[in-house]
Amino acid sequence: MSKSRVGITSLLSLFASFPVLADTGIDEKINLFIKPYSDAVAGAVFSSFPVAGVDIPFVLVWLIVAATIFTLYFRFINIRAFKHGFELVRGDYHDPQAAGEVTHFQALATALSGTVGLGNIAGVAVAVSLGGPGATFWMILAGFLGMSSKFTECTLGVKYRDEHADGTVSGGPMYYLTKGLAERGKGFARFGKLLAVLFAIFCIGGSFGGGNMFQANQSFAQLVNVTGGEASWMADKGWLYGLVIAVLVGLVIIGGIKGIARVTSKIVPFMAITYVLAGLAIILMNYDAVPTAFAAIFTGAFTAHGITGGVIGVLFQGFKRAAFSNEAGVGSAAIAHSAVQTNRPVTEGFVALYEPFIDTVVVCTITALVIIITGSLDPSVDGVQLTSNAFATAFTWFPWVLTVAVLLFAFSTMISWSYYGLKAWTFLFGENKVTDSTYKILFLFFVVAGSSMQLGAVIDFSDAMIFAMAFPNLLGCYFLLPVVKKELNAYWDDYKSGRLVKTDNR
Repeated sequence: MSKSRVGITSLLSLFASFPVLADTGIDEKINLFIKPYSDAVAGAVFSSFPVAGVDIPFVLVWLIVAATIFTLYFRFINIRAFKHGFELVRGDYHDPQAAGEVTHFQALATALSGTVGLGNIAGVAVAVSLGGPGATFWMILAGFLGMSSKFTECTLGVKYRDEHADGTVSGGPMYYLTKGLAERGKGFARFGKLLAVLFAIFCIGGSFGGGNMFQANQSFAQLVNVTGGEASWMADKGWLYGLVIAVLVGLVIIGGIKGIARVTSKIVPFMAITYVLAGLAIILMNYDAVPTAFAAIFTGAFTAHGITGGVIGVLFQGFKRAAFSNEAGVGSAAIAHSAVQTNRPVTEGFVALYEPFIDTVVVCTITALVIIITGSLDPSVDGVQLTSNAFATAFTWFPWVLTVAVLLFAFSTMISWSYYGLKAWTFLFGENKVTDSTYKILFLFFVVAGSSMQLGAVIDFSDAMIFAMAFPNLLGCYFLLPVVKKELNAYWDDYKSGRLVKTDNR
C-alpha cells in the first residue's frame, strides 16, 4: 500500500475513533474531540490579573508595553519613516541583484495576506459587539503603536536570516533569537536557542489556529449565512467545505514562497480595494451619521456604560482584537518579510510599517464605522454575520460580495500562514521533503477541523497560539534593540544625505 493511502486511512481511523456517540455528525465529532485541548491551551496562555472587575491577560499588557517602548525608543519611527516606506513599496530603491526571493511589494502583500483577513471582518465585529463603539478607538491606537513593533521585528528578520545556496532564504524570530542573542555571549546563546524553540512551537500552533482554523471557520459561516442559514443544506457540512478549501490551499503551498507571493500580490490588493470601497460607499451614503459615529467611538472609549469592566473592558476588547488582526509583536510577519530582496535590513522594517496601518488603522476602522452608522450593532449576533448584516443594510446583495471577499481573505491568510508554520516546523525538524510534506498534511487537516468546529472554541485556540508567540519574540527584541538602532541610524544617514541609488522605474 502506498504511503499516501496509509495516511488517508489513518486520518479516517482517527475520525472514526472519536469518543462520541455513533450517531453524532462529523462536524460535531471534530468539535467535541478538539475543544478540550483548545480550552486547555487558552487557559494556560491567557493567565490574567483583575483590573476594575475585568480579567486582563498578561500577554495583552506585554504587547502594549512593548509597542509603546519601541515607538519611543525609535522616536516615532511610525510617523517619520512613513513616506520613505511608501517609496520602498513602490520600488524606488529596489535592487534585483540583492539576496532574497521577492520584492518589497510582494513581501508586504504576503505579510498583509496573513493579517488583512477575517480578523478585520469577524474580529472587529466581535470587538464592537463586546466592547461597544469605543473599542474602535483602542483598535486604532493599537494599530498606530503596533507599527513600531513591526518595524523592529521585520528589520531583525532580514538582518539575521539564513541565505541558502539555491537562492532561498529562511528568516524570522527563530533565527534572530538564535543568532542575534548568540552575539552577546554563550549564556545568551543558550537563552536565545530556548526562546527560538518556544517561538517555533507556538508559531506552528498559530498556523493551525488563527492562520487556519479561524479562517476556515468564519468563511464557512459566511457561506452558510448567504445560502439559507441554519436551513442551508451546507449547515452541517463544514467538513466537506474544509476538504474543498484544503485541496485549493494545497495546490498553492506546494509552490513555496514564490508561488505564495505571486498569488497574494494579486489577491490582496484586489480584495482589500473591493472591501474598502464598499465600506467607504456605505459611509458616504450615511455621511450625516459619521460625526455621531466618531463621537460614539471617542466617548465610548472613555465613558463606557453598560460594558463589563467599563473603560478597561472596552480597552481590553479593542487592543485584543487589534493585536489578533495585525499581529504586531507576535513575530509572524517577520518570517514573510525576511524573504525580501535587499542588502539593507532596515528597509523592510520601513515597509512593514504599512501592515498595521492598512490592517488596523484603515480596514478595521472602516468595518467598525459601517457597523456603527448602519445601526447594526447587535450583541446577539457575532463574528462575520454581524459585519455581513451591516453591509446588507445598504446593499441587499452585498452579503454575496462579502462572501467572495471572505473566501479570498481566508484563502490568502491560510496560504501565508502555511509558510510561517512551515518555516517554524523546518527550524525544529530540518529542511527536507519529508518534514515539508508532514507539516503540509497536518496543516490541511486543520483546515477541515476548523471548518467543522464552533466559533468559540476556534477563537480561544487561535488567540492563545498567536498571542503565545509574543512572549519569546518580544523578550528577544528587547535585547536586540541596539542592533536595530545601529542599522536605522546608518541607513537614515545615507538616505538623508542622498547617497542611496534610486531605481529607474520608467
